[in-house]
Parts: sequence; structure tokens; C-alpha cells
Amino acid sequence: MAYVTGVAMTIFFSVLAALVFTVLPAAGQELKAGYAAVEITPPAGIPMAGYYSIRKAEGKHDPLMARALVLESGGTRAALVACDLVGIDRPIIEAARRLVREQNGLAPETVMISATHSHTGPLLKLRFSAAADPEARALIDRYRDELPRKIAQCVHAAASHLTTARASAATGREESLAFYRRFVMKDGAVRFNPGKLNPDIVRPAGTPDYAVQVVYFEKGTRVPSKKAGPVTATLTTGESGPLATYVNYALHLDTTGGTAFSADYPYTLGQLLARVKSPDMGTIFTIGAAGNINHIDVRTKAPQKGFGEAERIGTVLAGEVLKTYTRLQPVEAPELRVRSTIVPLEIPSFTGQEVAAARKTAEGFGAPKQVFLDMVHAFKVLDVAEREGRPIEAEVQVIAMGRHTAWVGLPGEVFVELGRAIKEKSPFPQTIIVELANGSISYIPDRKGFQEGAYEAISARFSPGGGEKLVAAALKLLSELR
Repeated sequence: MAYVTGVAMTIFFSVLAALVFTVLPAAGQELKAGYAAVEITPPAGIPMAGYYSIRKAEGKHDPLMARALVLESGGTRAALVACDLVGIDRPIIEAARRLVREQNGLAPETVMISATHSHTGPLLKLRFSAAADPEARALIDRYRDELPRKIAQCVHAAASHLTTARASAATGREESLAFYRRFVMKDGAVRFNPGKLNPDIVRPAGTPDYAVQVVYFEKGTRVPSKKAGPVTATLTTGESGPLATYVNYALHLDTTGGTAFSADYPYTLGQLLARVKSPDMGTIFTIGAAGNINHIDVRTKAPQKGFGEAERIGTVLAGEVLKTYTRLQPVEAPELRVRSTIVPLEIPSFTGQEVAAARKTAEGFGAPKQVFLDMVHAFKVLDVAEREGRPIEAEVQVIAMGRHTAWVGLPGEVFVELGRAIKEKSPFPQTIIVELANGSISYIPDRKGFQEGAYEAISARFSPGGGEKLVAAALKLLSELR
């Protein structure tokens, strides 16, 4: 009887130990993380991005930054980079990735470089007014040359400071900041940003994604305790504390306006989180699927522009992140897996007459009486015509951490419906959509958005159905990695 009891107890403790160790990082799955930030603010005088108008930067309200989070686990390294820019075109992405590979050995498909979509950063491509402003062209060219090096410098700094880390994640919800910006009007048409208290508004044409996705990284790891036996675990002493918080929210960054450089509301978000957690903790913000989402509440006449409004949004969002901290759950066995694919998107065709008309319209860029949607269409026609029938090569990238969290990078301003479609069918409980990642191909509407028309559909450079192709590619990659 004593023998049977002893065997039973041995089996019991063996099973218990096995159960405990399944929640610890397996061999080769210890997570390491490093964070760094590098300022990328250009000099005053450079043209600013974000609008179909010419305005030159007069100074800096707050710095524009490139922020990098480098992760290593299961023999794989990956980098998540966010820059305070309206968008980053593909040649800059490729140049930065080449430098990152040379300096740190990270393959291009393991590096996700995205723009936060701040409308108070520099213009990276000066087109139709270039001949009349050689100084502006020179400033842009110089900045384009420097930007890949600064991005690579940021990744290198983060990779050089890898430390054992723990990851935890949770999703909050903030409904007071994000609004669908396309509306069904009384005449049946869909309009973009129809104005506050417009009596012709019937209803929004859709709903925002209110999720506030948070991934928190803390220095230190769980290891078996030598004193208490194999069935307990303790946090290592020594270097510990907050390392970085990754925040994703689907809301346009078009709040401050003006001619001063600013990261917009993520600046306040990062300042407040660091004040609460640690001055040494970095915050990386990325924008979710927000191609048709902004901060304008048309139900009120209250003004919603300027640095005060950006600070208000950043403060409210920080409050939700702080609440979400209390619901964080560990990301167990956080092995990294990465996939990337190129999806060809068919483009529309235009006649020579249409191209000539577009060129004539574009020559009036910056004129006081230019018609906004005519200029939008002209830019689109000329961009598409330059491709000479070649499809747009859009990269879809997925970085997965463990069986819980996955980042999906898409190269444009993604309609919220497409982001939601990926999230709903993803096998990962937390799927983070990062728009304007690894390129900037303008707006990415769904088929419904194309049918409705209005600004975003007029601006889109590819044919209807392209957005759904990107969703299908993302879901395929997510399925493979899960």
C-alpha cells in the first residue's frame, strides 16, 4: 500500500511539474526585447504632408520620432518600427531594410516599418510644383536620403540592447474618440466629411473599430526557483521594470493642423504612459484600419482642431491604456514566426485624353481656386499612368508572437471593414492591424466603399476587389503561422 502511494505521489508531482513548466518559455523560446527611439524631425522650410495644398514647416511643436521594438525568440528576430510620418513609400522602406540587414542580419520580411499617419510631418515626394521650388525639392531629397539611415540606426540601437523580457497583452475599448467619416446623405449619396451639424446627414455609412490593443513588455523572465523545487516559478531579480508599451488604435492622425511639426496625439499618449510607468519606458503607437475613420464628431459644433485637441485625444487614449494594463495576460511561449507575401493589385486604365486632362489639372496644384476632388482624381490618374499597366505590388506581412498575438502589416489607408474582416477570422485572439506598413499605396477601400464613391474611392490607385485580396492573403498567412 505504501508502495502504491509512493508511486501515485511520484506520478502526481511529475504531472504537476509538467503542467507548471508548460506555461514557462520552452527551450529556445525565451523572449528578448529591445527598444530605441531616434528623432527624425526635418529642418524648417520643408513642405509638409497631409493635404492637397502647399504649406511649409515653420518650426517644431514636438519631435517626430522613429521608434523600434526588436524581438527575439525561438531562433527568430523581428523588428516593429513606427515613424511619425504621414506615409513612407516603398523605395525608402527597401533602402532601410537593406541597411538593417547589413547592420543586424534581419531579413527584410522580418522588419515591419510603418507610418503613424501624422499630417504634421514632412512631404516625402514633391511632384507638380517641384520645378517652381528647387529649394523645397532639395530639402525633400536630402531628407529622403537620411531617413533610411535613421530608421536603420533606430533598429540597430534596439537590437544592441536586447534583454530578457516578458510580454503580456490585452485589448481595451474607447468609443468617444473615433467616428466613421463617410455619411449617407438625404439625396442617397455617400459623402466624406460633410461638415458639423449638416442637416442633410442621414446616418454614418458604417461603424468604427473601437479596440485599443496593448502589448506590454517588461524586463525579466520567469525561471524555476531553486529553493522551492521544480513546481514553482519566480521572477528573476536584477534588471527589471517597464521596457515598452505597444499601442494600436484605428483613428486618423489629423488633429493639430498648422505649420509646426508634431507627432499629433501619440505624443501625449507616450508622455503620459511614461509618467505613470517609468521615464525609461518607450511607447510605440501604430494606427489600425482607419482609412475611413477620424476624430470629427459631426453631432456637435465644438471645434476639434489644434494642439489642445490632440492632447485631449492622447489623454483619453492613455486613460484607456492604463485601464487595460490591469487586464494584461502573459503571452506564453512567445516564439516568433514571420511570413510575408506580395499581392499584385490590378490598376484601372485611362485614355491618353484623360491623362492629358489630369496633367493640366495637376499644373494648377496650389492655386487658390483648385477643386479638391478634381485634384485628387488628377493625382490618381497620373500615378496610375506612370505604371504603364503594371499592377501595384502590395506587401502583406504577419509577425506572430506565441499563439496569442499577431501583427498584420498592410501598405495603405485601410478601410475599417477590411481590418475587421481580418480580425474576425484570424486564428489569433489578438490580431493587430497595422496600416501604412511597408509602403503607402493611398486608400484601400472595400468593394462597398468603391461602389459608394466619394474621396477615398476616387483616390484609390487600384481596381475594386483589391482590398479583399489583401484580406485573403493576410488570413492565409495567419493560418499558416498559427
